[in-house]
Amino acid sequence: MPTRVITAVRRRALRWALRHRESPVPDVTTLRKLPDAATFPIRRDGIHPVPELAASHRQGPVTHLTSLLGMDVWLVTGHAEAREVLADVGHCSNDMRHLLGERRRTAAEGIGGLGMTDPPEHTRLRGLLTPEFTKRRLARLAETIDATVEDCLDDLERRGPEVDLVPHFGFAVPFQVICDLLGLPDVDREAFHALGTARFDMSQGGAGAFGAATQSREFLIDAVARQRAEPEDGLIGELLREHGDDIDDVELGGLADGVFLGGYETSASMLAMGVHVLQQHPREWGLLRHGAPADVDAVCEELLRLLCPVQVAFPRFVKTGFELGGRDIAEGDVVVVSLAAANRDPSVVTDPDDFTLRGGRNRHLAFGHGLHRCVGAELARMELRAALTGLARRFPDLAPAPNADVVFRELSVVHSIDSMPVRLQAAA
Repeated sequence: MPTRVITAVRRRALRWALRHRESPVPDVTTLRKLPDAATFPIRRDGIHPVPELAASHRQGPVTHLTSLLGMDVWLVTGHAEAREVLADVGHCSNDMRHLLGERRRTAAEGIGGLGMTDPPEHTRLRGLLTPEFTKRRLARLAETIDATVEDCLDDLERRGPEVDLVPHFGFAVPFQVICDLLGLPDVDREAFHALGTARFDMSQGGAGAFGAATQSREFLIDAVARQRAEPEDGLIGELLREHGDDIDDVELGGLADGVFLGGYETSASMLAMGVHVLQQHPREWGLLRHGAPADVDAVCEELLRLLCPVQVAFPRFVKTGFELGGRDIAEGDVVVVSLAAANRDPSVVTDPDDFTLRGGRNRHLAFGHGLHRCVGAELARMELRAALTGLARRFPDLAPAPNADVVFRELSVVHSIDSMPVRLQAAA
């Protein structure tokens, strides 16, 4: 029997099971391993996507990636097609609760927050957060961010002359900023760092990622419950004071979880990988010290385009069939957008694998696009500018430590560097 017929039968059987619930519902949280052939969108060679990603794009902007749990999974690598599907709420859904099986779950094990909800629920939740992330509101954080950067730079100097930049700067800056923003008390940084890394680790399929997500949400749901009686200064307390009657602990914990995770893990990745790239580009490193604000912005935007730590967007689950990039996408299929590939689409960017400040390279999708575009994008930019300029000015001769290796993550939705020893000052 032809493969396409078998696939069609599998798909119809899955839809029937989901409608009638007389067969076990697929449970992605028990998935222990992804098909090896389907992992190349989240693999990299250093900072660059592996060659298979570009090869997929040469076949077309939309290609069949794999079949998983009876569903056809499509990979989008084209820039225009990525924007199209990320903005499409008519054909696509972000809600994956139909793939969580039938096992009874705790509140922390559920799916929610902004990334995995659809309108009108998404509209209501985003409406609570958006006013807190406007440029005007975020401007009040500038002084706090600068102070946090200076504290971390002081800590680096005390630890020098050689130090691992990842835990003591790349992670430390955004972690402290996001804790201050949310109004969280001191937490075990090492444990939360490990949880953040595990959250995006795909080496164990969905099982490890969902387990780490549950632990993170449990902490934040508890934090909301404690603050409901006595709100702290910060985002959680502010939302409780203004909207406490309209949102329960689980919903607000889910929102806080999204802000917390997106606010430190991705920013930590950008800082570590950004420094790694800039060590190989002394002119741009110098612009961080002496350039105008527009020069600094250009450096940061090109780093975001090139590095794009969030490698793929939240999966889209197809509600009604449609055409995308010349391919027929059917109801029940899954669409995965490679943000990293879209940012390097040669039809949009000349010499896409190069780090350069030539014009026309700021149309990137590092923060996503459309309804689910990262609500904290401007905060991330503020942190990146402040941290990189602070580091470049304090340690202009920063360089890789002798005989030290840079250790990259191997299979993670959020690509990053796990260890990067540096020498803070020029060798005597």
